[in-house]
Amino acid sequence: MLKEYIMQNWATILVIIAFAILLKTTVFLEKKIINRMYFLIFTIFVLSIIVFIEFYYNDLNKYRELRTVLMSIRYSTTPFIIAMIIFTLVKKARWYVFIPVITLAVINIISIFTGIVFSVSEENVLIRGPLGYLPYIAVGAYSVFLVYILLKQSNKQATEVIPIIFLCFAFASGLILPFILGKNYSKIFCSTIIIALFVYYVFSILQLTKKDSLTGLFNRQAYYATIQNNSKDITGVISIDMNGLKTINDTYGHAIGDKALVSIASCFTSAVKSKQLIYRVGGDEFIIICYKTTEEEIKELILKIENNLIEENYSCALGYSYAPNGAKSIDDMVKKSDDMMYSNKAKYYSSSNMDRRKE
Repeated sequence: MLKEYIMQNWATILVIIAFAILLKTTVFLEKKIINRMYFLIFTIFVLSIIVFIEFYYNDLNKYRELRTVLMSIRYSTTPFIIAMIIFTLVKKARWYVFIPVITLAVINIISIFTGIVFSVSEENVLIRGPLGYLPYIAVGAYSVFLVYILLKQSNKQATEVIPIIFLCFAFASGLILPFILGKNYSKIFCSTIIIALFVYYVFSILQLTKKDSLTGLFNRQAYYATIQNNSKDITGVISIDMNGLKTINDTYGHAIGDKALVSIASCFTSAVKSKQLIYRVGGDEFIIICYKTTEEEIKELILKIENNLIEENYSCALGYSYAPNGAKSIDDMVKKSDDMMYSNKAKYYSSSNMDRRKE
């Protein structure tokens, strides 16, 4: 029996081992997130065992009552895994995301005795009850919610959206293929989910190496990579420097200063479009690289950012440069946008009667 399990689930086992090793060596995630990931892959491993035992005895046409119990566990565990993925990957997810799963688990337990969701006939044939499609509906609802939240909290750039689309495709296959392949799909469900999770996790880790840990914007290394590899498509550069950060740090502490940086970063991200990438290149210094963007669109972006900053009660000095069709080098564009930004910064401190050296 053990030999048959290993043969059927060897790919799943290998990916789980690789996943555990990667989690052990990663330094980019919080400890609680890593622990949740460990629990998640352990749950998938346990589910693979449950599925194997269920179909093992089904093929032998034995232990019909045990198979009913195992089906109840499987139908409850599948949406639990999706809920656990939400709890792990979504930043603001709370424990109550598991309430529908708990409710479904209770219904599945009741179904063991009533057949309201499923039952197994004397001929060892699965019979769906009045709520027979409820587990699929629950998994579908959780999957849609997960993809929606991940897209909402992403930066809308292809590097983050593509992994989410891949995850969406994997979950969609889990809803569609059972009706095409029948019960045999259950045998590959665990490998499908663990591979999808592993790929998404690897993509996420790669993204984190490009991200600023405080603001979530792209970091200086990502900025240098961008201007080296994609400079010919850059038509605009916006230089941004926060006004008064030193005063905030000295008066209220660096924790409040960090919150201010996070707030202004949010002002930028809510204003940009898909072809406009934001980088934190210094303490309070930011650059927005614009691809195939017109000068009018750059001015509109700056206006949106300034309005967002006013709403948050913060101030930044901004400058920009524009060069259609790669007419200027990226270094020249950055220098021009920096010069404009520093000029605007000097005007800000002059009009505010503030000593810039103390700010």
